[in-house]
Amino acid sequence: MDVLKIAAFSDGNIGGNPAGVVLCDTLPSPEKMQMVAAEVGFSETAFAAREKNRNFWRVRYFSPESEVPFCGHATIALGAALAEKCGPGKYFLRLNDAEISVEGEPVGNQYAAALQSPPTRSEKLGDEEIEAVLALFGYSRLQLDESIPPARVHGGADHYVIALKSRNDLRSMNYDLNAGRHFMNSRGLITIMLVWQESSSKFHVRNAFASGGVFEDPATGAAAAAFSGYLRDIEWPRGGKLDIIQGEDMGARSMIAVEFGEEIGSSVRVSGVTRSIE
Repeated sequence: MDVLKIAAFSDGNIGGNPAGVVLCDTLPSPEKMQMVAAEVGFSETAFAAREKNRNFWRVRYFSPESEVPFCGHATIALGAALAEKCGPGKYFLRLNDAEISVEGEPVGNQYAAALQSPPTRSEKLGDEEIEAVLALFGYSRLQLDESIPPARVHGGADHYVIALKSRNDLRSMNYDLNAGRHFMNSRGLITIMLVWQESSSKFHVRNAFASGGVFEDPATGAAAAAFSGYLRDIEWPRGGKLDIIQGEDMGARSMIAVEFGEEIGSSVRVSGVTRSIE
């Protein structure tokens, strides 16, 4: 089985989040895909097979430990792979729970890709749940940025968002991996996204990904889409563009560009550059 290894949301020729991409005639069994994802060892591997009507590709995503419903960086990597193997353009993807699209095109000696996320939604967290997530990371309420209340957000998968006042507090993120895995799995979360706003349109983030057996994800497109949808819900700039910088504190600086319209719950466009790892 040929596994392409592509870093999505790279910062030029460095950084980004590595993903595996497998293009095949028919999808292997879930057990086989899980085994391959574990062998690849990246936070996610995308498996894609062209459907018979040729308008859609059937796509499933696996982390080393489990299947996930949607993965943004692996979709960006898939868009780059499809552009390289099948030609630049838009490709329609059928996921387990949604239908989305991804576009890919060459940019110099690299490929860029942009996805349209599934619909977004959000709900603010109650006091008890806020205390629980703060305890996991060892933060206090005094460290929270009250302009972005803690929330559960969705853009194809579920995440928590916790906004911090200080860049240093974001830099010091730490938690117990096993405790984080239990916390996330018991709540159906893919990541917990910690955020610091440099400005109203530029954010630095870290994404704890214990649910997938990974301490931290260097670039999380699904969470970026969900977070942008949440900002729209709380009447941040309604319709606009955001730059999200992730992975910097783990030595894998990644750049995620997001564009969204004014309609509450509508799809979010997430884009970035990729680089081939091998």
